[in-house]
Amino acid sequence: MADKLKLALAVMVFIAGVAVFYMFEDSALWMRVLGMVGFAVASLGVASQSVQGRAALMFAKEARIEVRKVVWPTRKETVQTTGIVLVMVIIVGIMLWLLDMFLLWAVQLLTGQGG
Repeated sequence: MADKLKLALAVMVFIAGVAVFYMFEDSALWMRVLGMVGFAVASLGVASQSVQGRAALMFAKEARIEVRKVVWPTRKETVQTTGIVLVMVIIVGIMLWLLDMFLLWAVQLLTGQGG
């Protein structure tokens, strides 16, 4: 029950931040954005005190660790792969265009249209 209250409070804090953002529309935009960021951080702080919030934080930490383990391709590999994909897209596009032209010819022949 306490976790639900914490999450509800976090949502209310965030909604209050949005309301304050629009209430002070005559203020400078950077001040309003900074205030909204503050409300968002406070909302996340309250939410992180719940079981679901701690689980989400743990998931984010584990995801960050996994991203560090990824072996990213080199620039050369990226350019080569992109080139292969472009060539294949062009080849498949031409094949589909030829198939479409053949089917159009066959339908015209079967229906007696097109001279």
